[in-house]
Amino acid sequence: MNSAPDKIKKVSIIVSRGSLDGVYPGLIMANGARMEGIEANLFFTFFGLYAILGKYQDSIKIATVGNPAMRVPDAKGFPLPTWMGAIPGMSAFATSMMKKEMEKLDIPPVSEFVQMISDAGGKIYACKATVDMFHLTKEDFVPALDSVLTVGDFYELSAGGQIIFT
Repeated sequence: MNSAPDKIKKVSIIVSRGSLDGVYPGLIMANGARMEGIEANLFFTFFGLYAILGKYQDSIKIATVGNPAMRVPDAKGFPLPTWMGAIPGMSAFATSMMKKEMEKLDIPPVSEFVQMISDAGGKIYACKATVDMFHLTKEDFVPALDSVLTVGDFYELSAGGQIIFT
């Protein structure tokens, strides 16, 4: 009898937040899955859709307002009071700092990352309800978009795999 757990063969990752710290976990997990030979589906919904909207995907920012985990100048630094996140320019400043750190680690910008995942065989999907609610069309999305799906379609393609909500 084999006591080793079954390997994960498929993951479906839901990305619903439109901030850098909301988008990158899903991209990193999908990329890691593809590197391990695991089927990866990314399902973008609500503000997570901005990661696959061509006009906006490379202007996604860090959310500083109401972020109790924000620290300066780095993750071990002083806590930033949440009210300070509302200071004009704070989000742009935090985003700039984060992007510089990501560049040092060779983490690609959102547009490049989405394309890399698609090129590696990962599938990119948009939530139909959100697409309809935001009055979007296929032309608003990046070419890497595979399809606009209903939640039922998403569950069907996710059958037999792990569903991860970031």
